[in-house]
Amino acid sequence: MHNQTSKTFRLASGALLMLIGAQSFAADKPTVRPEVGAPLQEAQKALQAKNYKDAKAKIDQAEAIGKLTPYENYIVQRLKSSAAIGTGDYKSALGAYEQVLASPELPAAEKLPTLDAYVKIAYASKDYAKTASAIQQYKAAGGTSAETLGLYAQSLYLAGKYQEASVALSAEIKGLAAAGKKPTDTQLQLLASCALKQNDMVAYTAALEQLVTYSPKKEYWLDLLVRTQRKPGFSDRLDLDMYRLRDATGTMEKADDYMEAAQLALQSGFPGEAQKFVDEGYAAKLLGAGPDAPRHQRLKDLVTKKIAEDKATLAEGEKAAAAQASGDALVNTGFNYVAYGQADKGLPLIEQGIAKGGIKLADQAKLHLGVAYLMAGKKDQALKAFAAVQGSDGAKDIARLWTLQTRSK
Repeated sequence: MHNQTSKTFRLASGALLMLIGAQSFAADKPTVRPEVGAPLQEAQKALQAKNYKDAKAKIDQAEAIGKLTPYENYIVQRLKSSAAIGTGDYKSALGAYEQVLASPELPAAEKLPTLDAYVKIAYASKDYAKTASAIQQYKAAGGTSAETLGLYAQSLYLAGKYQEASVALSAEIKGLAAAGKKPTDTQLQLLASCALKQNDMVAYTAALEQLVTYSPKKEYWLDLLVRTQRKPGFSDRLDLDMYRLRDATGTMEKADDYMEAAQLALQSGFPGEAQKFVDEGYAAKLLGAGPDAPRHQRLKDLVTKKIAEDKATLAEGEKAAAAQASGDALVNTGFNYVAYGQADKGLPLIEQGIAKGGIKLADQAKLHLGVAYLMAGKKDQALKAFAAVQGSDGAKDIARLWTLQTRSK
């Protein structure tokens, strides 16, 4: 599901050469001896012509003279790093640039862009620990480039420092939220991957919840739903509720998904909802085709029959539900009405049932009230109902997922 990093950072050699090779030097400066300056001037010309091999040879010639002054060494290392970058030898460029940064000859005004360039060289050389350390120095020096700072968490991750990367990513995401901005898929995927690398399933689920909040893709939802259903203590009485969520999140992918959902709806006494699943399965061309088409048709016929029988006894069933001591039957009857598209009649019955009390599975009743509100297009009431769902059998988890799904729209 996840890429371990964002798109590989592409080092623009030409642009970086312009940045780190921009400072020219004068051979007649007191600190540059003629025998050193002459080959370095030739090296600079070769660099401008992108003749990096000749440039390196001239730089080596100057360096071989020996006993270089600090300024001479500073110029040598700058040009050496430029030549190395030109040939794609980022490891050598990194070593040269470390000497540039450590040199007392580096002008104060150039320290920040130099650190910026060093970060990119370190990343290109795949020395991710140095990249992360350099970014910290860059930030401390006042660096604000979003591109450069954005490499920090990636570098920690690639260096194998998953806990530190997770902390950095969480801080980035929190900062974006405070600014009213959304995190990127890359940030959230990396956060999830950090959790997996540490075998922290709680953190991984939390990252998935953020993914479906900001980027509600089917693959994220399916992963989250499957992991939720596999949690210890999750009741199989909630299987139909999971199918309702899968239907809402577009994660019903097989004919059997629609078949089982419809069958569970029938068993629960909601033939109108069963018909919805069957119709959607046929519309998706998953039902009614292939060797199991006759089985699909038998289920469709059964649903049609059950609907006819159910509608003939709805009024009688409503009276019987109202006469019962507990509110269970009223809740189920009300939900059934909502599934038939009669929310104005069904919602009050569910509310009456919950208020009546004595419900065997009170949290599931509250959960179904929230789902019924959504089916009726009453989003705000649904969110309030979901917030009231508690328990440890999975109902609270499903209510939370419904809340995420509702708010992500």
